[in-house]
Amino acid sequence: MSECLDFRRLNQLINAALTKDQHTFRQQLKRLSKTPDNERLIVLLARVEESAATAERRRDQCPAIDYPDLPISHKREDIAALIDQHQVVILCGETGSGKTTQLPKICLELGRGFKGQIGHTQPRRLAAISVAQRIADELKTELGQTVGYKIRFQGKENEHTLVKLMTDGILLAEIKSDQYLSHYDTLILDEAHERSLNIDFLLGYMKWLLPKRPDLKLIVTSATIDPERFSKHFNGAPIINVSGRTYPVEMRYHPVGADAEQSDRDMPQAIVDAAAELHRERAGDILVFLSGEREIREATDALRKHHPPGYDILPLYSRLSAKEQSQIFKPHKKPRIVLATNVAETSLTVPGIRCVIDTGLARISRFSQRSKIQQLPIEPISQASANQRSGRCGREAAGICIRLYSEDDFKQRAEFTQPEILRTNLASVILQMKSLKLSDVSQFPFLEPPADKVIRSGIRHLHELGALDDGEKLTLIGKRLTQFPLDPQLGRMLLAAEEFRCLDEVLTIVAALSIQDPRERPMDKAKYADAKHKTYQNESSDFLSFLTLWKEFQAQKKVLSNNKFRQYCRENFLSYMRLKDWEDIRRQLLDVVKGNLGLKLNISTADDDAIHQALLSGLVTRIGVKQDQAEYLGARNLKFYIHPASSLFKKQPKWLMAAEQVETTRVYGRTVAVIKPEWVEKAAPHLIKRQYYEPHWSKKVGQAMVYEQLQLFGLTISKGRKVPLARTEPTAARELFIRNGLVEREMLCHAPFFKKNEQLLASIEYEQQKGRRVDLLIDEQSLFEFYEDKLPEQINSLAALNSWLKKDNNNAVLELSEDDVTSNDKASTDPDNFPDSRLINGVAIKLSYRFEPAHEEDGVTANIPLAQLNQLSSQPFDWLVPGLYAEKLQALIKGLPKNLRKQFVPVPNFVTSCLNELDYSAGGLLDALASSLNKQTSSTLKASDFELDKLPAHLRMNFHIIGDKGEVIAASKDFATLKRQYTKKAGQQFQAALTNALSMSGSKNWQFNDIAKHHTIEHEGRSLQGFLTLVDEQDSVGLTVVDSEEEAEKSHQAGLIRLFRLKFSKELKQLSRQSVITTAQAFGYLQLKPHPECELDKGEDIFDDLAHQLMSSTFQNKDIRTEEEFDTAIERLDASVYSTGYALSETVAKLLSLHQKVRQDLSTWEGQPLHKDVTKQLSRLFFQGFVRHVPAEKLMNYARYLRAIEARLDKAKGQIQKDVEKAALAQRYESLFWQAVKTSGEHLESVDFRWLLEEYRISLFAQQIKTTQPVSEKRLEKAWASLY
Repeated sequence: MSECLDFRRLNQLINAALTKDQHTFRQQLKRLSKTPDNERLIVLLARVEESAATAERRRDQCPAIDYPDLPISHKREDIAALIDQHQVVILCGETGSGKTTQLPKICLELGRGFKGQIGHTQPRRLAAISVAQRIADELKTELGQTVGYKIRFQGKENEHTLVKLMTDGILLAEIKSDQYLSHYDTLILDEAHERSLNIDFLLGYMKWLLPKRPDLKLIVTSATIDPERFSKHFNGAPIINVSGRTYPVEMRYHPVGADAEQSDRDMPQAIVDAAAELHRERAGDILVFLSGEREIREATDALRKHHPPGYDILPLYSRLSAKEQSQIFKPHKKPRIVLATNVAETSLTVPGIRCVIDTGLARISRFSQRSKIQQLPIEPISQASANQRSGRCGREAAGICIRLYSEDDFKQRAEFTQPEILRTNLASVILQMKSLKLSDVSQFPFLEPPADKVIRSGIRHLHELGALDDGEKLTLIGKRLTQFPLDPQLGRMLLAAEEFRCLDEVLTIVAALSIQDPRERPMDKAKYADAKHKTYQNESSDFLSFLTLWKEFQAQKKVLSNNKFRQYCRENFLSYMRLKDWEDIRRQLLDVVKGNLGLKLNISTADDDAIHQALLSGLVTRIGVKQDQAEYLGARNLKFYIHPASSLFKKQPKWLMAAEQVETTRVYGRTVAVIKPEWVEKAAPHLIKRQYYEPHWSKKVGQAMVYEQLQLFGLTISKGRKVPLARTEPTAARELFIRNGLVEREMLCHAPFFKKNEQLLASIEYEQQKGRRVDLLIDEQSLFEFYEDKLPEQINSLAALNSWLKKDNNNAVLELSEDDVTSNDKASTDPDNFPDSRLINGVAIKLSYRFEPAHEEDGVTANIPLAQLNQLSSQPFDWLVPGLYAEKLQALIKGLPKNLRKQFVPVPNFVTSCLNELDYSAGGLLDALASSLNKQTSSTLKASDFELDKLPAHLRMNFHIIGDKGEVIAASKDFATLKRQYTKKAGQQFQAALTNALSMSGSKNWQFNDIAKHHTIEHEGRSLQGFLTLVDEQDSVGLTVVDSEEEAEKSHQAGLIRLFRLKFSKELKQLSRQSVITTAQAFGYLQLKPHPECELDKGEDIFDDLAHQLMSSTFQNKDIRTEEEFDTAIERLDASVYSTGYALSETVAKLLSLHQKVRQDLSTWEGQPLHKDVTKQLSRLFFQGFVRHVPAEKLMNYARYLRAIEARLDKAKGQIQKDVEKAALAQRYESLFWQAVKTSGEHLESVDFRWLLEEYRISLFAQQIKTTQPVSEKRLEKAWASLY
């Protein structure tokens, strides 16, 4: 027991235990030293002894070690001594020195690898496997026992493994679970000169770790490239150099471009010339280094045209299929020219190469801090890379390197290639450092610290993904992202996928984005490959194309054998190995999401939009909106194009996202899909910049709103969306709520106080509108102050108001009284002067008022139901309302022309006189006013002298035509125009109301009660005024109600005529049989043309029209409305009907004969102006139905008119020019008259002016024929002025 309690001895024993256990043992021992517990100490001792025994067993299992004849073997003792004496050793080994395979064996000889493993990193997976196999073979053990390896997706190792080969990425991943790397006692970082991102991070991490692990040995191996930098990084660690096996290389410089002797020679031609030079010297296989695939294609074309015969030309770049790459390494007989990118500098050794042609250019991956894209610009390579290239031809024999640039150019180039950490996005590194709780990124001991802007860019990228908060601390998203062995943006997609229930699909897409595209496209079979790949293409999304390919891949794999599946891959230009990688990565990611993160896969198939929204979560910085033609504007003003390989290349949607944006000859977006801009807001709410403009009031929602514009990195995602102003400016929102919602009542509020206040204010406001006053209601500012004082500060919307009212029942607090809202002068308007309705033509018309001088409805508005329109005339409306009557009279007088107005000064005195004399609303206002003024001054003022257009708008009545539902269907200040436009519709609506109205039909004699002129109809709650009238039904008469008094009068006269014709039917039949009108005349009558100026109805024949005219002229348009009046008229004229009718028929027969003769005489003047003028005159006298429409007394004058025409024809034979001049005088007034007839629709034959025109023609052309009244041009002018 005393030995058990010897803490010093136990501590020494812990030093012999496995390194992975030592820290735990020491912690337990420390606790026991403070609080001794023998039982626990015994347990600890047993565990320590077991661990130490395991380490000893591992030592015993170490196989015998021997060394091949390699340069490093001769220095192994020196190397061992340095490793034993120093914690860090820098070993520089040239190509062929054997450093990679022999260093682990040297460490084993030193006793390393027993307490912990010897970790040996390689930059590439293939190298890790091949080196592990080589060491296992040299130790004569099976791979996976003493020597093992671990790479992504696979590994071979067990608990007995002493040496473990792995990629540097695997070692980085192990740091997450084992921060102190306690499973290792020795680490070898091989090929450190490549300065990849992983290597630089590991070098910095080792700098942090080594002081905490003094037992850990670190060996950094490098080519002879800047070893001093590594030494300095590890505080002056010793450097040991080991030579390699190489052969001399002859350097030749053949510059192209400005430095060349032949400045017009381009690069392809220079390659052809160099190849020809080497061929002449029979130098052997040639390796040509070019910058990219396009340059390889150009050089291939040039060489195939001009290269020496007998050579095979082979391309070599990373995107080549495995089969094509394997061709490079197979034995061959013919000489070859291999055209390669910089992949052949260090990672591949091409056998048989004796010559190198170096263009001195390469595509170097660089991350642009400005545009945030990974660029691939073509740049001159460094001296170190140039030497690596030249060394490719000195491995097997002496070689020749032709550099297509000058020696001075070579010497001026950078010595080393810039490390990846200085030219890439540091987001992944920073995320891992944050998860490991390492020091601040800027303080981390990198071999070459990246610039601050690069660090800031990486931090900003993580913030964009939501992995870091504003304080640069890991968020929950960030912590979960560290679980993925992925680029953070790909991990972000997976986390979002669970939210959108599309994790299964996004896992597949993310795994695809993590590998090289499995779709191969051999240069010589590109068209065939494209055709095959079209099967997997999704026309709307390159991302969904991966899903299509995955489903097909899985389906084929299930039904095909391994060999058949490989054949399927070859036939469809798919890489079998990349498909396996895809599957392996997906399986690994599935383990992470289900195991480490506990995410759930969706069971049902996800929606395409959901998939794209999940992907967008990781690609918010790679969106774009289409600009001109094919160009897209991306984040931070980056302009790019869709890559030609995309399925969307020709479609070019408005918005898209790209998996990557790479700059080559131009910036391309690769792997793209259509997105909706509203998705961006959901994907990155923390990145959206919001701008607000145009605050305004919304009546619909009852609150102040503002337009919102969303921008992401300069792209406008949304513009014009309405959001509550209270979110950003609650004070302004409250002010707008009070001013617009409460003061101006622009909201739909059902609160009792609001309705009461609204009624009170509306009544007072309307009184102001009526009287055209502004002094009854207090101003809006006073109302605003009232509400502002009463309402709590937080009330800024209708919803908030309703909540407050409901909570505390505050309605009474907000109620206005009349004293609150009226000014001191409370005199209201007189309702008699400003009535709410006026009785027009027996119809009560509602009036409304508006006092808004700039508004088109300023003044008084008559609201006329459509069904009552035809019952009204315009004259009563000219008087407006009594309150504006005097103002209108004054405005009319002041608007007279100056020469007339000066007679009525002072105007107010004349207005007062007119007010006293005129009977308000009796007749036409203008006629009455002109008459009154003429009486006062003996002037000759006419109604037409008043200029209505000069009247202020409010002194002219506004008219609204109101439909069935109370809507305004027409508005105007011109009543006559409105009536013409809507008279038909008004009649239709009025007739629709006659369902229950008084009506009769089929009467052949008087079978009616007394017929009143007016008749009231009740329809849908309204009283409609109608007019009773008889209706001509051809063989009978009916009784109905119409809406127009004018129409009623016409219809009633037609009905009376028909009753009289039915009463005297025998006499009329006898008249038609015994008439002097011949059959030829009756037939000629039917051939007359319609009236040229207006539409008139006609009878069946001349006798029908004759009967109509006889009854019309005999009973002289008497307004008969009782049976007694009808019988009296019959008795008085019973005996004279036939004689009167016979005389009328004689007159008509004579006129038709004279008309025929005049027509014959006129024919001799055909083609002359006279012919045209007389023909038009005759067409206005003799037209279809003229016997029906021309009054009998006017027909008696037709013979005079025809004789005057004959006289004119005789006189014109020698005075044709004079005749034309006289015709022009007549035509002037005729043109005015007939145009007025067309406009007014008035019954032309009853207008005296029409017959005065015929008398005027007699006075012009046949003075020998007496006129019925004096007529002259001056008299016509006066008559026309009085008429129109």
